[in-house]
Amino acid sequence: MNNNTDPEHQCYVCQEQFLSRNDLQQHLCRKCYPPEMREQIGKLTQHIENDKQQQQLQQLLWKHGKLFDIRQPSIIKATVHHAIETGTHPPTYTPPYRVSYKDEQIQREEIDKLLKQGIIEESTSPWSSPIVLVRKKDGSVRFCIDFRKLNNITTKDAFPMPRIDDIFDHLSHAEYYTTIDFKSGYFQVGLDPQDRPKTAFSTRDQHYQFTVLPQGVTNGPPAFQRIVSQILGPTRWQHSLAYLDDVIIYSPTFDQHLIHLDDVLNRLNNANFRLNVNKCQIAKTAIDFLGHHIEHSNVRPNADNIRALIETQQPTTAKEAFRFVKAAEYYRKFIPGFSTIAQPLYKYAPTTKEQRSQKSQSTLINLSDDEIHAFNELKRILTHDLVLRIPDQNLSFKIQTDASKIGIGAVLMQTHPNGDLPIAYLSKKLTTTQMNWPATEQECYAIIFAIEKWHKYLDGRSFIIETDHKPLLPFNMKKQLNSKCERWRLKLQQYQFTIRYIKGKHNTVADYLSRSPVDNASNDEDDYVPTKSRATQTEYDTIKPVIASVVTRAQAKQQQQNERNDRRLNDRSCNEQQSKRNVDPLIDRSCVRNREQQPMNTMQNRIIPFTYEQLRELQHQDEQTKYMMMNINDFNQYFIKDGMLITKSLPQVPFVPKGRIRPDIIKIYHDTPANGAHFCRDRTIHKIQQRYFWPNMVADIRNHIKSCIPCLQNNHTRRKPPGALKPIKPPEGIWQLLTMDFHGPITPTTRQGNKYIITLTDVLSKFVITKAVRDCTATTAAHFIMEDVILKYGTPKCILTDNGTHFTASMMSELFKKIGVTHLYSTPYHPMTNGQIERYKVS
Repeated sequence: MNNNTDPEHQCYVCQEQFLSRNDLQQHLCRKCYPPEMREQIGKLTQHIENDKQQQQLQQLLWKHGKLFDIRQPSIIKATVHHAIETGTHPPTYTPPYRVSYKDEQIQREEIDKLLKQGIIEESTSPWSSPIVLVRKKDGSVRFCIDFRKLNNITTKDAFPMPRIDDIFDHLSHAEYYTTIDFKSGYFQVGLDPQDRPKTAFSTRDQHYQFTVLPQGVTNGPPAFQRIVSQILGPTRWQHSLAYLDDVIIYSPTFDQHLIHLDDVLNRLNNANFRLNVNKCQIAKTAIDFLGHHIEHSNVRPNADNIRALIETQQPTTAKEAFRFVKAAEYYRKFIPGFSTIAQPLYKYAPTTKEQRSQKSQSTLINLSDDEIHAFNELKRILTHDLVLRIPDQNLSFKIQTDASKIGIGAVLMQTHPNGDLPIAYLSKKLTTTQMNWPATEQECYAIIFAIEKWHKYLDGRSFIIETDHKPLLPFNMKKQLNSKCERWRLKLQQYQFTIRYIKGKHNTVADYLSRSPVDNASNDEDDYVPTKSRATQTEYDTIKPVIASVVTRAQAKQQQQNERNDRRLNDRSCNEQQSKRNVDPLIDRSCVRNREQQPMNTMQNRIIPFTYEQLRELQHQDEQTKYMMMNINDFNQYFIKDGMLITKSLPQVPFVPKGRIRPDIIKIYHDTPANGAHFCRDRTIHKIQQRYFWPNMVADIRNHIKSCIPCLQNNHTRRKPPGALKPIKPPEGIWQLLTMDFHGPITPTTRQGNKYIITLTDVLSKFVITKAVRDCTATTAAHFIMEDVILKYGTPKCILTDNGTHFTASMMSELFKKIGVTHLYSTPYHPMTNGQIERYKVS
């Protein structure tokens, strides 16, 4: 062969050179491409019925066959710059977790593999994030790095993501589509050498860092979007589009599609990308992309997004019918004539005590023709484009989730100016194992399943999760005691989300979907429990942060006896308690709400501070309350019901007059063992606000709790004890210790616009330097020190200032460091520390 041939005609596998590209392609097909590639390319083109078109498409794919050769890892010819921008923040360091010998071996095998592929390299970085091994259901592990601390200090990349509705607008006139999936896309993108040290992680005896973009860093999605957009170049919005790692090529005819496909594949090939051939779809007329189904220029929501509602069965009980109506009510403002359509089903809404009973709600029903029509019409409208919308990238996403004993449900929404509109629904049954999970794990699983299902919408964006399970509020902010939830948390570290609490009565859609699951149960990797012999049962889970406590046999017997006693007591008193709760709304409902879940001494919980009759009598005896009732039209926030003054604010509770009744109520709901138990300030305020109202009630409760002797004795402070004071020593000579401060703003300002005075004095000689300035910024202070102090009088040894931002700014720290001056700070909120300068300011 001629050694002077074009390098483009050189085989990238065996380095042999050829005179033409055709000779090179024939050589690659016969010798150097892996044998399975022929079968894979055949599968990609088998849907083409026209033999000539199928042959043309295959030739095109063979031309770019290097894209599908994944035997060796590949790094593209583009580098991500400033992907992990942390500013001047000092390096974060988390020591490696202790692991068992078995996990140490697994870590070593994974690291050796990554080293061989060139994905990581040895490091001397001061940064370090811990390794976490996430267990899979087959017993294997997933090698992960917990970048949570690094993500918290990283400046977020604001590179724009394309609007999904704009993408679909550009697809509306196409007939042929190709979608491309990258093989481990992040690991094909090289990382800037300046950012590599920040991705460092440690084992027991080694320190490594990534050479490519690692998974889990917060700026991974926008950085990858920028790279792909740059490589596609002018083809974007012409015949190709990219949304993160999803690339689509679209054309009106097959011949044009071959030209466009050749153009995009050539760009990816030149960039040295590798594709996942099993997930690519080539030259199809119907395709799924970004959660939508595209066919013959029509775009509609993917069937999976609405199947949760479409396949919902007709209600068989009054409770199921009413739950469906409440779920549909959430979107009533977007459904014209909602009340008329849903009217036949409203008869199942419980309005009386008998209808609200468990027996009545569980009674089997047969829907009439009108009721069946209303049910089907509401389902059709809820899944029609009238409600189900294409995502708008200018609006924020929100997920509402819920879990029941039999399933999980979720709805993906966007907050429009007129309210929340749904994007997709989710409903799934739980397996037998999952049904036995604690409530926290089931609710957490609903969040995990929803985020993973809607990854295409949520990756690279900030979004909100709403749940009615309060224990999950700190889920993404701190390490979880539950090892299963901790593994789930680590899965989601690449997402940017906030968890908010929503009351169960407002979480109607997700609640309905969880109680009427559609999708069959599927095993999750956390269902898997590896079999252990008794000899290995002492092996600890290295991720679990707590060690299970041991309950002795005597403790277990005593606990069982206590539960039996409580159960008998509850059975005797439940009827009396239920009747009292229905008659008097002033009973402490929180103490009797969950009798089945938390058996307690029922007699203690039946404390009734004041009945309606007693409170009404006290109101009529109080002069101020009587005046308010006589002039009720002048007090818009109150109304009179049954001779009692009631507040209009929710919840509508009675007004409590002045006198001993107010402190008595506070004592009952804070000091008594049954209703109060010396709970914290916020819980006590919440309990009383649900039952009573009087002006300055919150302040009265706070003052009572501040003076509560048992609370002061038992609520030990967990703050670090204050350090010993260090008095400032008198200076040994002049210009050894100076003090400085700003004074102002002073009105009127001078003609030059000066309204502040900066003052500096020598502590020993009392020598004073003052200057009028326009503002009190760090820049002004720095100029004053250099121009009016150091250049005229020399460099002092120490300067004492307060803790104002103009003195604590990084500019001042750098200035003092460069000129060799020690910067001292006065005690916060204690101006006497710098008393001399304060005295000059007064004079």
